[in-house]
Amino acid sequence: MARMEILHLEKMQHEATTRSHAIILDEPVDVGGDDKGMNPYEVLLAGLGGCIAMTLRLYAKHKGWPLEDVKVTLAHNKTHSKDCDDCLSDDGAGMLDVIRKKVELTGDLSDEQRARLQEIAGRCPVHRTLTGNIEILTDESI
Repeated sequence: MARMEILHLEKMQHEATTRSHAIILDEPVDVGGDDKGMNPYEVLLAGLGGCIAMTLRLYAKHKGWPLEDVKVTLAHNKTHSKDCDDCLSDDGAGMLDVIRKKVELTGDLSDEQRARLQEIAGRCPVHRTLTGNIEILTDESI
């Protein structure tokens, strides 16, 4: 089980800690922060991108494929979800979260290996979590 604690530092800054690691989260200046760290959506994208890159490296290593480098670029935005009853937000605004990804592979890989790695990129554990059924529960016992 992954466990994370978030503690307030000052203004909009928070420290996220897990095991022996910590990162600072903040908001950009234009929304009231000091831009001292990534905002929560950027941290979410970092988790997804890191998982994709690590999964591809492990898969290629297991297969003995000559994957030299992986570069993952991600972008998140909200868009209007016209004609989508299931996409309505709690306030009825009809917004849909969209994450776009680009996975660049370096190495002497065949076209088939490249295609398979692109397919595997959509199967990393964080990708599966984000596209699966997610339940966020209040639990005072953790």
